[in-house]
Amino acid sequence: MDEEKKEIAYESFRETVDEYSGHKGQDLLTDPDALAVAKEKIAGEVAATPGDKLRAAREARGFTIPELAELTGIEPALLAQSEAGEALLPLGQLIKLSKALSLKMSDVISAGEEPFTIVRSGQRRVISRFGKSKEARHGYEYVSLAPGKKGRLMEPFIVTLHPSAADEPSSHDGQEFIYVLEGEMEVLINDNREVLQPGDSVYYDSTTVHLVRAYGDKPAKILAVLIS
Repeated sequence: MDEEKKEIAYESFRETVDEYSGHKGQDLLTDPDALAVAKEKIAGEVAATPGDKLRAAREARGFTIPELAELTGIEPALLAQSEAGEALLPLGQLIKLSKALSLKMSDVISAGEEPFTIVRSGQRRVISRFGKSKEARHGYEYVSLAPGKKGRLMEPFIVTLHPSAADEPSSHDGQEFIYVLEGEMEVLINDNREVLQPGDSVYYDSTTVHLVRAYGDKPAKILAVLIS
């Protein structure tokens, strides 16, 4: 009896949908073929990792890894690890790489599909540059604050800088704004060196030689906004 009621209810639903549809049975809710196409599209989007995108873009432009390394100044081994999903490039190198491959930085991090995006504090996805076991040596981890926004022109992050002497100054296209949230941060811009404390901020052209890192022996947390 319950199965008969369910069948009657479903048929009634189908009839109602058909009355308001220009093409009977061909809407996404009720047509199995349309639903299958949608599922296939979603599965394909989920499968495309940042490393997959980098590899596809490199191959589409006819670069080998050594050629791309020479063009960007990034070590070939690090490029190979990045494509394999075994390492994440520093943000400055991601900008250089995206420029060399005619991509936007958002294409590498997360292209996004929404007109706006909200990231709840408990839903942030932390990305470590090389993983937990190497944080102290390699410098930082970050959280993207707008991964779902389509066509974004800036990249806002919360970055945790771990004490490190491994990173070197760099330069690339764009501009950067940094606001210190916790701890102390050392910033070098050309020949200028400053130590920033919570509440301090800095804004500079990324084309100048620069470096930001934790000052002292404790981590620093910053809000960083990059425009590439």
